[in-house]
Formats: sequence, structure tokens, C-alpha cells
Amino acid sequence: MSARPDNPRDDLTGYELLLGVTGGIAAYKAAALVSTLAQRRCGVTVVMTASAQRLVAPLTFASLSGRRVYTDLWAVEREWQANHVSLASRADLIAIAPATANILAKVATGLADDLLSTVVVSADSPVLLAPAMNPRMWANPITQANVEKLRALGYHVVGPESGWLACREVGPGRMAEPEAILARIADLLRTAPPKASRE
Repeated sequence: MSARPDNPRDDLTGYELLLGVTGGIAAYKAAALVSTLAQRRCGVTVVMTASAQRLVAPLTFASLSGRRVYTDLWAVEREWQANHVSLASRADLIAIAPATANILAKVATGLADDLLSTVVVSADSPVLLAPAMNPRMWANPITQANVEKLRALGYHVVGPESGWLACREVGPGRMAEPEAILARIADLLRTAPPKASRE
């Protein structure tokens, strides 16, 4: 295990998180999550879907993480290296917040048609999902079956909470608050030393 940091706020030093941001209105909350993780010295790399980019600019996450934001399955940094493999291989944990009904369905069925879903299919690290959607979408039997399947496969789920949603309805489907997601991320990361320290 890595040495304990002098500053308790640096308790995630050495860990690498890949944060997937999808096209739910709760994407703006992911910015606060990235900021807090960076303050705790966790390395954060953000992958955004095309829908997410319509809600929050990639520049926001680049500024908060201090890193490039990845959006394109077909962009490669090196001719011999595919992004989805390299991004997945260095992550100690993958978190998706918000996790829409769409990405839950993709992950549950192994569909890989964009960068984020392909990264998840390539993952060899734990995956945490923070669902966020309209109450009727959350209650849909297909969504519920997908979540149960994902849990049975070993995926971790945080939330959703019940409350006021952007669709002007009240009910379950509100993404867990960044503090709750952060707590789950920290707990999952600390179950093993950072990958970098094991190399």
C-alpha cells in the first residue's frame, strides 16, 4: 500500500480514476466531483459521450482535472495504441456519473458503440455507476432488470435518490450527490493499492 499522505486531503494520491460523463442534465454535478477528486490528489481522466458534450463543454472538465478530455473512439494518441484499451488499463476505478438509462443498457448488454462504452467493455478494474433519469425511466422494468443484471455481474451502483428533477417531477431518479459518489469512489479505490505502485 502507498505511504499515508501528510495531508489527509491528499488521501487519494497515486490513484487513477476514469470518469465517464453521459448525457443527463446531472452532468453539471460531475464537474464538482472532478474538482473535489483533484483536490484530494486523485488523477482523474474524463471521457464524455456526444450527448454529454451538448450539456457541459469538455473544457470545463479539462480545466478541473488538468488533463485532456477524451470524446472520440477513433482518435489515437499513438498509431499503435487504441484509446479505449490504454484508458481502461491505467484506471484503478471507472465511474460513470451520471449514468443514463442508455449507458446502463449498453453496459448490461456489452454494447460498445462509442468511446465510453468501449472503455467499460475493456475494463479490468471495478466500475461504479451513478444512475440519473426521469422517475418513469428508472421504474421501467427494462431499466430495473439491467441494474439487477449489472449488480449480479459485480458492478457497483450508488443512488439514485428521490427528489426534484429537471423534468419538473419529484421521485426516484435524481443522481446521488457528489459527496455520496465521492465516498463510494474512495472506498472502492482503497480496497487495493494504486495500479502504478504495483508495476
